[in-house]
Amino acid sequence: MKISRHVGVQPRFQVIKDFIAQAIKDRTYLPDAQIPTEHELAKQFSVSRMTANRAVKELVSEGKLVRYQGLGTFVATVQAESPLLEIRSIAAEIRGRNNVYSNDRYRLKAIKATQDLAGQLGINTGDKVYHSLIVHKENGQPLQFAERYVNAAIVPDYIHQDFSVTTPSQYLSELFPLSEIEHIVEAVLPTSLEQDALKITAATPCLLVKRRTWSGNNLISYARLVHPGNLYRLSSRSEV
Repeated sequence: MKISRHVGVQPRFQVIKDFIAQAIKDRTYLPDAQIPTEHELAKQFSVSRMTANRAVKELVSEGKLVRYQGLGTFVATVQAESPLLEIRSIAAEIRGRNNVYSNDRYRLKAIKATQDLAGQLGINTGDKVYHSLIVHKENGQPLQFAERYVNAAIVPDYIHQDFSVTTPSQYLSELFPLSEIEHIVEAVLPTSLEQDALKITAATPCLLVKRRTWSGNNLISYARLVHPGNLYRLSSRSEV
């Protein structure tokens, strides 16, 4: 990255701060990567170490950097964040962060509803259900293991979709405007299938979101969305 020496009246610590922030944004410095030491930054920008320290200290306080005693300063691991009270395509969320979305499709087939699944979808045991398993990735890193069950009688063409082009959430929300959402959030440990798909260990804490969606009076789908806990968080905001 080229460093501009024409900084006008901008404080020198701000020049360093902006340089590091931009390097994080354009992924010159990746999450968990170590940044140059304050001594190296001071020499690079021809400033005092105190000036470099101020720039780094402010970035630490803003959550962009993290310091480890005796080890150095590193780029903070950024958690993906989704709104709890609405549904957005995970592909749109990832691209909205200026990152690259991709996915691996593990399964898309018709099954017969078990008693438990029939209860989740409000149908009869043995009714036809479409079952999809997709791993959504951000910059090539698995972020969400999405297991979804869809009422085949209401969404007959779900089985024929190419989910490398669109996501199930996007497809369903465009076809059936949402009228009601149910979210249940739990802390869990991953199953063996989820471990393999998300490339995590059995001891990795995960966030499980169980989601049911309605359009009008029709219960459209039931989904289990599993995320590595260190990479994902949910947020909500409402007026009172």
